[in-house]
Amino acid sequence: MQKFYNLLVSALAISLITVSPANAASEVPSLLKLVESGALPPLEQRLPLVPATPSFEGKQIGEYGGSIRMLMGKAKDIRQMVVYGYSRLVGYDDKLKLQADILEKIEVEEGRIFTLHLRPGHRWSDGVPFTSEDFRFYWQDKATHPVLAPYGPPKSMMRSDEIPRFKVIDTYTVRYTWKKPNPYFLPALAGPSPLFIYMPAHYMKQFHADYMSKEEMEAKIAAAKKRNWRGLFVDRGRQYKLTNPKLPTLQPWMNTTKPPSERFVFKRNPYFHRVDPKGRQLPYIDEVIISISSSGLVPAKAGSGDADLQARYLRLDNFTFLKAGEEKNNFKVKIWGTGRGAHVALYPNLNAKDPKWRALLQNPDFRRALSVAVNREEINQVVYFGLAIPMANTLLPQSPLYKEEYASAWSQYDPALANQLLDNIGLTEKNSRGIRLFADGSPVEMIVQTAGESTEETDVLALVKDSWHRVGVQIYVKPIQREVFRNRVYSGAALMSTWFGLPNGLPVAGMSPQQMAPTRQDQYQWSQWGRYFETGEGDPPSLPEVQELIRLNDAWALASNEAQQTEIWHKMLAIHAQQVYSIGLISGILQPVVVNKDLRNVPEKAFYNWNPGAFFGIYNMPSFWYQKEAE
Repeated sequence: MQKFYNLLVSALAISLITVSPANAASEVPSLLKLVESGALPPLEQRLPLVPATPSFEGKQIGEYGGSIRMLMGKAKDIRQMVVYGYSRLVGYDDKLKLQADILEKIEVEEGRIFTLHLRPGHRWSDGVPFTSEDFRFYWQDKATHPVLAPYGPPKSMMRSDEIPRFKVIDTYTVRYTWKKPNPYFLPALAGPSPLFIYMPAHYMKQFHADYMSKEEMEAKIAAAKKRNWRGLFVDRGRQYKLTNPKLPTLQPWMNTTKPPSERFVFKRNPYFHRVDPKGRQLPYIDEVIISISSSGLVPAKAGSGDADLQARYLRLDNFTFLKAGEEKNNFKVKIWGTGRGAHVALYPNLNAKDPKWRALLQNPDFRRALSVAVNREEINQVVYFGLAIPMANTLLPQSPLYKEEYASAWSQYDPALANQLLDNIGLTEKNSRGIRLFADGSPVEMIVQTAGESTEETDVLALVKDSWHRVGVQIYVKPIQREVFRNRVYSGAALMSTWFGLPNGLPVAGMSPQQMAPTRQDQYQWSQWGRYFETGEGDPPSLPEVQELIRLNDAWALASNEAQQTEIWHKMLAIHAQQVYSIGLISGILQPVVVNKDLRNVPEKAFYNWNPGAFFGIYNMPSFWYQKEAE
């Protein structure tokens, strides 16, 4: 483990430059009038003493100006700007290596002592210095506060039941110490929805009961129409949701529009900490404009030229239509890869409430039979033009941990084998419709729950329905609203659901294998066991193979070197391949990305992935620029 962290620390060392009045780059044109009037300090006073200089390999030095138009399906989706902007204490680069970003550097000792060094001179978007006080405020006045955090700090800051020891070293240095190594800490900081371990203390203190009289707080609660001061504090401090335009930020663009609205304008952060190789402050783009539209209309609007950078809500089956609009509407359709283990997967609910169905779904031969009964190549040809990969829900070929045996296990089309497995289980009797029967005479038919957010998914399930009917298993597809969908899965009412596959199909050995073990409630094959891991409530896993996954996940956290981590990953992947806890249908789906023809530094080939990746985030969206200003 020590060797791994030594390597990690080396990876976090990035090229740095010092900006002074003598070598400061020219001012951002859109800010020049504010600087000349004295409303804004000059550039050398807005940048940290040591700005961040991300790699520009394969990129061009850009010019300032212009707006990027994007489309979102719901107003709450403006939080994607935190994802795309991807300003993090540490973050992944486009080679999936962790790099210091907001931090100047980080020192890791024994995998359990993390010393964070801030950039002197770094400021919030309102110009107030960003210091260790912002970390202290978060830790003492939010994360461990009895009113704001009655259950303690976030899970990713815990090791078992242990919270870290927090210490302020000086104005620009803080330290977190655990008794055990915490390999989850840095990836949580680098996530697309990051672990925020800081808050703008100067702003948030005005909403905290410990910093004012009871009378003052009650007046503020009444004015905001909140039930209590906790509600007021949470509402004003949502760093991810971006619903408070007055909240200072460290992201490249700041929301200037108060919801509700159908149009949100994000202006450049004049104190953003990154610069290009010439020392010129990023971002190049002055503003990002997000228009809210029905998600179903986004492909049509993007194809009509209403977006300058769009991938969200676009699917491969939109490609032909989008391609037809390229010349007329001044955009280009790029094709990126995707990083999930499967684009569509089925999740048998091993925690189903019905005891008869729970026993059947926990039988690996039933899951194997369902898997080999699916004609994946038919799905590939009919729905995905033959461009996808018919394989199980496992890692993608681009991952160094990939093995073909994991992808092919129980994913061949073999109806005869499926029938044999179902017969061996004891499901030999059938009704007049050819549907197999339980011992009590009831048919083996179930509802597959889907969030129903794309016709693509229902097209795939229609083919699965036909395949399974041929081996005597009947399904009915029921699209429902996403929150209802999740609640039915969590409660055990849903027998089977469909969703994306493994969130990270591109891991390396040093990334946590938590997705392979029941560690979260939103793992739909075993949500109750994931809930037990998260909260301790309910019953622990009962299946030996699942218990082994938990043991291996714990062992990974204590592994002392990369070889041990790799061995653990492969053991977990092999268990998944043989046990078929989820039924992957199709992988390697291509993602259309609409890009204005004048927009530069957007990669031609890339991966469009949530974590790791943050979609456009790891490609340094602040470095995108227009060769000529978009009309």
